[in-house]
Amino acid sequence: MAKKKDYVIDSSIVTKWFLVESDSELATELRDDFATGRVGLSVPTLLFYEVMNALRFSGLYNETKLTLAAKSLSKYRFGIWRPRGKLLELSGLLSVRQNLTIYDACYVALAQRMNTKVITEDNEILDKFPAHTISLSRYTPDAA
Repeated sequence: MAKKKDYVIDSSIVTKWFLVESDSELATELRDDFATGRVGLSVPTLLFYEVMNALRFSGLYNETKLTLAAKSLSKYRFGIWRPRGKLLELSGLLSVRQNLTIYDACYVALAQRMNTKVITEDNEILDKFPAHTISLSRYTPDAA
């Protein structure tokens, strides 16, 4: 049996699990692959704040719905990485070298540290790091 593939995902993907947006159906397929163990997903800790912020300002989440979303998001068994040491250093270097926010660079830095790819819908990340990213539309469980 082949070893499951691990990916890094960013908030542009996870937000689609909670909001109906373009490619939400593809994001749900990825979530289902993760839930059934076909793929592993890792995230930096900042993903949780980014997703909750997107939901908060979507205009669709009141206090009750936001609390439920937080509980749901907390149940996913992501590989969670804290921004410290080499990961934080690499995030800074990538940010400066590619003129990208530290937040976005963190996802790419994590993918590089894990020797995998970031699945994202963020065009700036896709354009600046084509060797370390794939778009959601190109995802398959063994795409990297």
